[in-house]
Amino acid sequence: MDELKIGQAAKLAGISIETIRFYERQGLLEKPPRSQAGYRCYSAKTLARIKFIKRAKELGFSLKEISELLSLRVDPDTTCAMVKSRATVKISDIESKIETLQNMKRALVKLTKSCRGDGPTSKCPILDFLESQAD
Repeated sequence: MDELKIGQAAKLAGISIETIRFYERQGLLEKPPRSQAGYRCYSAKTLARIKFIKRAKELGFSLKEISELLSLRVDPDTTCAMVKSRATVKISDIESKIETLQNMKRALVKLTKSCRGDGPTSKCPILDFLESQAD
């Protein structure tokens, strides 16, 4: 597995070819060398980096945050405490988003309970609420 074409790398990483190209454009992956036939050639090291990016995205890290994590990985002065700190910040961010989503759900549940589901939309309590909140 010294050299993988982009399709092979994408399949092994469980992402699309376009995603790999996007990561290259964003600077998360170096531009790969090309074969004599012009195909991009990916190494096992690059495949591991792609999988790192995918896992970090699954944990909610943004591409900017992933770029920072990748930089920390290669910085000899980085400590585990620095990485843990970033993960702790991400946990707080996720908890805040969960709270926001729960508030949204509660509001929608309350609105749907107020609507009988019959009659014209001119008397729809959900639409009335949304319209009254537009000011």
